[in-house]
Amino acid sequence: MLDSSDRKILTIMQRDATLSTAEIAERVGMSQSPCWRRIQRLREGGYIRGEVALLDRSKVGLNAQIFAQVKLSAHGRTHLDEFSAAIRGFPEVLECFVLMGPVDFLLRIVAEDINAYERFFFEKLSRVPGVQEVNSVVALSEIKATTELPL
Repeated sequence: MLDSSDRKILTIMQRDATLSTAEIAERVGMSQSPCWRRIQRLREGGYIRGEVALLDRSKVGLNAQIFAQVKLSAHGRTHLDEFSAAIRGFPEVLECFVLMGPVDFLLRIVAEDINAYERFFFEKLSRVPGVQEVNSVVALSEIKATTELPL
């Protein structure tokens, strides 16, 4: 169970994981050793899954962001593991969610441009066994994007 100090530590680390343990401890109001132990416990407990650099998509040349709703055929649903493995193998797919409702999956995909997405669609996504239908929506601009959970 998380206490208020754990939540403060996680909030700080979500905003800037490059801070030293001493800097985090100071912001939380505790000494460095207990703070380090808490961070280790949070890592070991799976609360902190990893620490990464968040890149600017457009600065690395990935100017198109597409949300694709994928529906599998009734036969395709029996091969869910194959579909999942194929999607995990596509670096263009950043996120994949299983949905309840008229479609089975929602994918967040990035590509250099719409032509690159079209190639990805025809050469990879549409060829995944069991895919019956894909409805793609292109994001024009981003209003909000965060990785920070509201603790």
